[in-house]
Amino acid sequence: MRFRPTDCKWPLVALASMAAAACTAPAPEPTPAPPAARPTPPPVAVPTPVPTFDTWMDAPQTPGDWYYRTGGGTTRALFGEPGADARFAVTCQLGQRRVTLARAGAASGPVPMTIRTETATRAVAATPGGDLPSLVATLGASDPLLDAIAFSKGRFAVEVAGQPALYLPSWPEITRVIEDCRG
Repeated sequence: MRFRPTDCKWPLVALASMAAAACTAPAPEPTPAPPAARPTPPPVAVPTPVPTFDTWMDAPQTPGDWYYRTGGGTTRALFGEPGADARFAVTCQLGQRRVTLARAGAASGPVPMTIRTETATRAVAATPGGDLPSLVATLGASDPLLDAIAFSKGRFAVEVAGQPALYLPSWPEITRVIEDCRG
């Protein structure tokens, strides 16, 4: 058998293929599976701290505005938010020269209503009354507590046990009702 140069070509091709295969990059390793998802515990509710104040004068004002109304032998200063029932009212019965202080709330009988101003603090007897659930205290038109409310340093407080305290601004509507009763 004679050796021919053309017979040599198959082994060379095989040798070249093997060399090329040896030079290629190894196959990439498979990507690991992502870790199993762990359920996240729900956030713990943190109770909102109740703000405390050194004095009632430092407490934020109760939301609302004063409105003056007249009619039917009375004049009134009503405090509340638009579209809602009044939270507090100062009313003069013109013919009787009496002023009523009424706050929203309910009680089964008479309760003390404490009025705090810059210059005076006094508890007055309040009884359930009115068309809406309210507590009403009646004062004479010349009662000095009315002056203390009208001229308090920008605000006064109304407190009744079991009810949230009201921190109300001393606006001119109150003074107008008091003057109506004294006039």
